[in-house]
Amino acid sequence: MLLRMSTLFVRTLREDPADAEVASHRLLVRAGYIRRAAPGIYTWLPLGLRVLGKVEGVVREEMARAGAQEVHFPALLPKEPYEATGRWAEYGPNIFRLKDRKGGDYLLAPTHEEMFTLLVKDLYSSYKDLPLTLFQIQTKYRDEARPRAGLIRGREFVMKDAYSFDVDDEGLAASYEAQRAAYERIFRRLGLEYVIVAATSGAMGGSRSEEFLTPTPIGEDTFVRSPGGYAANVEAVTTVVPEALDWSDAPAAHVEDTPDTPTIDSLVALANERLPRADRPWTAADTLKNVVLALVQPTGERELVVIGLPGDRDVDLKRLEAAVAPAEVEPAGDADFAAHPELVRGYIGPSVLGPNVPVAEGAERTAVRYLLDPRVVPGTRWITGANESGRHVFDLVAGRDFTADGTVEAAEVRAGDPAPDGTGPLELARGIEIGHIFQLGRKYAQALGLTVLDRNGKAQVVTMGSYGIGVTRVLAALAEANHDERGLAWPADVAPAHVHVVATGKDAAVFEAADALAATLSARGVEVLYDDRPKVSPGVKFADAELLGVPLVVVVGRGLADGVVEVRPRVGGTSEQVPVATAADRVAELVDELVAG
Repeated sequence: MLLRMSTLFVRTLREDPADAEVASHRLLVRAGYIRRAAPGIYTWLPLGLRVLGKVEGVVREEMARAGAQEVHFPALLPKEPYEATGRWAEYGPNIFRLKDRKGGDYLLAPTHEEMFTLLVKDLYSSYKDLPLTLFQIQTKYRDEARPRAGLIRGREFVMKDAYSFDVDDEGLAASYEAQRAAYERIFRRLGLEYVIVAATSGAMGGSRSEEFLTPTPIGEDTFVRSPGGYAANVEAVTTVVPEALDWSDAPAAHVEDTPDTPTIDSLVALANERLPRADRPWTAADTLKNVVLALVQPTGERELVVIGLPGDRDVDLKRLEAAVAPAEVEPAGDADFAAHPELVRGYIGPSVLGPNVPVAEGAERTAVRYLLDPRVVPGTRWITGANESGRHVFDLVAGRDFTADGTVEAAEVRAGDPAPDGTGPLELARGIEIGHIFQLGRKYAQALGLTVLDRNGKAQVVTMGSYGIGVTRVLAALAEANHDERGLAWPADVAPAHVHVVATGKDAAVFEAADALAATLSARGVEVLYDDRPKVSPGVKFADAELLGVPLVVVVGRGLADGVVEVRPRVGGTSEQVPVATAADRVAELVDELVAG
């Protein structure tokens, strides 16, 4: 394969695009791999498609090795299957919906669980047909409210989704492990560092769920690790719940004047000044903070909820959304507080919340729902709002003086928190999600009537697994992990070419030698990008070579007078002066080493 810069559809840029926030976005646009068509939507240019195709090739090979068979569904899908599973409503505004000329409802597919399920239902009916794993590489669509970071969070993206179908849970476990192993092979082959973390299932549903994250400071996902091997997405971390305390000797709760203390810091300062403890100073951890939020269901229904948690922690909205999915979470607004005058901003306490509000017999409960952090166990004593401006209650005991409607995992996770499995303190890191695998179970098969006859002729609901890789996101992650201040630096297995031949100067002999070398390499199966532009300066050509990121650069120029060409890696290593006569052999040898390595 031989690409010539003189005819290649590419235009490199010297300036960063104005909307680019991260390196992968800046460099993929500047190097002419992608172009923005609309927010979160990108056009793929020839070099970008070559890299994307190579990533897809690795995915296809490992899916086939794991026994999966490829299919391809349309992206435009009817409403009815998604309505049957409840996801037409659950996805809310996150899917693109449209009507045809006859008024029929359609969507642009965010995922294809329903369609895979119906396809297998249409063709298979016996346990003898299973196990089965199907996959596709297909464009998906999600109406992201805030598309960002180029390919990392877009509205249109390429995804590999696979689905396994088994008669029983043992079969599902085996299929899941086969896909899990395939994912590890894929990311190793691509040279991407990855961490496997426990995760939540979200709108997908199911039981076991794991994410594959590639660590990077610009990642949108926060995950935790412990010295003993625990790893989880921060949304999936469960709190180590302390033991309940004996409150028999606790003093009675008492309300104190605490003027001008609408914040935790101001409250703690006043408590230490006017109501000091005998054993130690008050801290934010002694206060019970009550945060008012609104849960917005996909139907638009809005419900206020108050989260009670220790005052030294904040609510993590992503953790809360994972706990209340498919609802979205918003801060309470002025209208919410106006509708609930019992909620006094800065001084909210449990007595006006949830089950702490008396209800007349036969009357409907109207109190705002109250959910507590798991650390607020019976017997713990708190300073919290007294539901009057400028007043707080001290020594309010959980279980004695107040209860809640339940607990919720919504508080931020911090470095040093204990791992749920007892394997040590947690450390926090950030990463990009590049893969997610689920044990879906029977949710979709049950909703859509996918059954097979078992060995006894009895109808058995099929159990399913779901396995996704964000292919375009993987490409962006590779760009994030493989660049420097000058441009991209692709691994050989995914680079748009193996060798970038650069002809410099105006001497016809230089171009003749470069032409011959490029043609010889191409004939030997080496992928060559050849900069044969006759009126472009060496400086511009070198800058483009560094920006485009092909792993091996061969410069044919001034050294030709001495019978040599320069061969240098895009990053690392040292350059070599190689005789023209043996240049093709040496370059082919280096390419073999790069590809094998």
